[in-house]
Amino acid sequence: MKIGIPIELKNNEYRIGMTPAGVQSLISYGHTVYIQSSAGLGSGYTDNDYILVGAAILSSIEEIYKAAEMIIKVKEPLPEEYDLIQEGQILYTFFHFAASESLTKAMIKQKAVCIAYETIENADRSLPLLTPMSEVAGRMATQQGAKYLEKPQKGAGILLGGVPGVPPSNVIVLGGGVVGTQAAKMAAGLGANVSIFDINLDRLRVLDDLLPANVTTAYSNTYNIDKAIRTAHLIIGAVLIPGAKAPKLITKKMLSKMQSGTVLVDVAVDQGGCFETTHPTTHENPTYLVDGILHYSVANMPGAVPQTSTQALTNATLPHAILIANHGWKTACLNDNSLQKGLNIALGNVTYKGVAEAFDLPYSNPIEILQG
Repeated sequence: MKIGIPIELKNNEYRIGMTPAGVQSLISYGHTVYIQSSAGLGSGYTDNDYILVGAAILSSIEEIYKAAEMIIKVKEPLPEEYDLIQEGQILYTFFHFAASESLTKAMIKQKAVCIAYETIENADRSLPLLTPMSEVAGRMATQQGAKYLEKPQKGAGILLGGVPGVPPSNVIVLGGGVVGTQAAKMAAGLGANVSIFDINLDRLRVLDDLLPANVTTAYSNTYNIDKAIRTAHLIIGAVLIPGAKAPKLITKKMLSKMQSGTVLVDVAVDQGGCFETTHPTTHENPTYLVDGILHYSVANMPGAVPQTSTQALTNATLPHAILIANHGWKTACLNDNSLQKGLNIALGNVTYKGVAEAFDLPYSNPIEILQG
């Protein structure tokens, strides 16, 4: 199979879809890999690094899309890429369709085959391709929250862990999945008082045993959240419903109950955000104020640490990339139930229920498409 890896066009996105090690593995199976010139520089890889493992370098993104049967990316295609996508071309990347009707309809129009990293799901309901980036984003959420609590950043001017004789900050983490767990670990490690909320009691029991003593587990409901936000300094949104829009756990009205300078970090922004006042921002302009509350909602947080992120992502995406390249997308999805759940749009059909429901679009059973 001919595989293309373009430069990421999203604002301050420095990751690349595959490391040289991953490219070498694909080539070892007899596949041809095209890399857009300079695509790896942000992650610390030169064109020569890719040439040494057998990749071919193409100068433009147009050449990459034209040459490839499968495109491997990190983030969703941007509007300037839509017309480059060929009918039947496989796009293997993060999509987060439920957060963007325009992207969804563009991929339907182009009749692309869209395999979304974020909905590939194992039998135990874990999300193997989303997990490494969730680990990065969860840790970064605390790191960025601590930074933006500083007064020059328009935060409350509080050190996350305090100092002897001065109490630490209060941190709320909404969601006890991978992002929330990593965020809570980081905040607790810095000495903050942490409360982590979830609706799954079994998960709360696990977290109660797993996390240190300065982390308190709490059942997530409107009453408990409303009470906790009044004394919080940092609130991290870490809610995920795979492939669907995130619920709005904090409304605009609730902001008036918070202390001025409280920081909200919404890691769920890719799925529409779990704060009503969330809108996507960039690493270039990451924050904005609403009623004295500082919001950080960068939609590609792991892109700021690309050397870590690209390696972690390739470790997770490569096995499925090899399956797709070796067997074609239909056979690969039929033979691998986890991969099949990643198929969101195929040849003009929406094949993932969460995406269809988000925009009231017709849903097609993926089996019918795969066997057709």
